[in-house]
Amino acid sequence: MSSNGGRDDVLQQVSHFWSMLDDLSQSDPAAYRKFIEEQMKRGAEFNAPPELHSCVRAQILEPKPGLLYINICSWKRVPAPQNQSSSLPLCGGKLERCTAEDQGGCFAVVDVALNPSVLQKRKEDKADINNIYMLALSFAQQQHGMLLSQEYSVVSCSPKGNPDDLQCRLGFQKLPVISKQLETTSQTPAALLRQISSSQRAEEDSAAQIICRPTEQTKANLIQVISSTFQGPQEPEYVVEVKSDAAGVPRSVELTVELPRVRSMSECQLRVSKEDVLLEVEDVYYLLLEFPKTVNEDTAAAVFSKKKRRLTLTAAVL
Repeated sequence: MSSNGGRDDVLQQVSHFWSMLDDLSQSDPAAYRKFIEEQMKRGAEFNAPPELHSCVRAQILEPKPGLLYINICSWKRVPAPQNQSSSLPLCGGKLERCTAEDQGGCFAVVDVALNPSVLQKRKEDKADINNIYMLALSFAQQQHGMLLSQEYSVVSCSPKGNPDDLQCRLGFQKLPVISKQLETTSQTPAALLRQISSSQRAEEDSAAQIICRPTEQTKANLIQVISSTFQGPQEPEYVVEVKSDAAGVPRSVELTVELPRVRSMSECQLRVSKEDVLLEVEDVYYLLLEFPKTVNEDTAAAVFSKKKRRLTLTAAVL
């Protein structure tokens, strides 16, 4: 009974809102257009990717000594703190381990994103920005189970700070946006509202992926961890086909897997047997698939396209 009543109340509010928009479009077209454009602007801002702000470097003491680079990023999808005394929301990316001679051997990279307003307010205050760096070190220790030196240095260049790397580790996915050239005068308020509602639902769906964990706080509620990259591996999109010769006899099986968050074949772990294939990308993708035909695993060959972010596996049919 109460459920139906609540739904009726919502429907009445929506109907009232649509009626108000109808009236506004007739009585004040300029105000109506401004309202619509503000909603479009919100969607465009939400769709902006994370941007590198600065980078700090610290020594990893445990479990495996090395260097850690923390990219401090500005991202509008991360909420701003409600007030000065509230916890600071941040989004942490996937830890990436690398090897390079010019970096002294093994090193690791992680990204920490904050709302642009947080970084802007601390831009002129050296003490405040140092607090941000210390919080980033605390986050890395807590989230990735490592012990870090509390001495750090700000570096001018991150070894893994290009936009593609940042977006991949932070799990950024661009959402479809409505064209900025929208002719608001040629559509009814109801039609425009449906478009806005659809865009906002996409935002809410993405936000649900980002704000997916209970609040985790350290140092007297200074950090609220908001992470899009610790949800466990997902099943990637794939297509499996049986290739036949001119006589219709099955000759091979071809598996195509879309891996938009993978940059190289070295990230993929493949196990092929006569009956099935297992594909794993640590913390990102997991696919266990039974072949439609029994295959000769010795003939299995995999190719990864960096341009298309796509893996293609072929194996001959027994």
